[in-house]
Amino acid sequence: IPDWNCCGASSAHMTDHEIGMRLPIRNLLLAAEIGCDILVPCAACYQRLKAADKALRTDPGFWDVARFSGDFQIVHISSFLARPEILAAIEARVIRNLADLPIACYYGCLSLRNPRITDAPRWEMPTTLESIVAAIGARPVAWSHRTECCSGSLTMARPDIAEKLVGDIVRAAKRAGATAMVTDCPMCQANVESRQPAVEGVGDMPVFFVTELIEAAMSGTYPSKQQRAHLVPPGVLTGIFSASTMKKEGPA
Repeated sequence: IPDWNCCGASSAHMTDHEIGMRLPIRNLLLAAEIGCDILVPCAACYQRLKAADKALRTDPGFWDVARFSGDFQIVHISSFLARPEILAAIEARVIRNLADLPIACYYGCLSLRNPRITDAPRWEMPTTLESIVAAIGARPVAWSHRTECCSGSLTMARPDIAEKLVGDIVRAAKRAGATAMVTDCPMCQANVESRQPAVEGVGDMPVFFVTELIEAAMSGTYPSKQQRAHLVPPGVLTGIFSASTMKKEGPA
């Protein structure tokens, strides 16, 4: 989207409702001019764009915006990647299978709730990440905290709350047998990794963004610059890439 602006995320709508709506509304107007669907890799951006879309369609307070046609879709990245044809394309191009890596799929809350805004069809029991993880050879575990909030919006104002919730989430993933987590929310990834060192006994659970794992499996490499971006060492993934097995040829 040319000349896009920040959606404001939690900071804007907690400060002023109108600002929290007008920021994503501007992005919707710009997208409407292009005439394309919007693919959103950030859960916070997705939630705010969906909220703005609902407001434009139902709230007379925003009907001063005359240019909005609404003839496009707002699609979250994991919903797109979990489409059957996309899953098949990913699986066919895997070069380095992720070796039955036990991984906890973590959705958080922003891309799912409130379902009247997000239109998430299975907001209490989503399966998109599990489908993606299985396509690249990893093993999604069954666990209890996959849609629990990590308190990302409170990470600076109330670190005590953030540390409590992150500790609960990581312990639940470990109890289920996971050695890593994967998410489709950048804020969850940053919060869960950054808060672990302050929580006793949980500071070794790396959190991968979903496209990070897809890229590694499809390229057959896991670059050191990507490893350095983690606040928790991603040794469980680098171990797979140091092994000589678990490799299959991708398409020519």
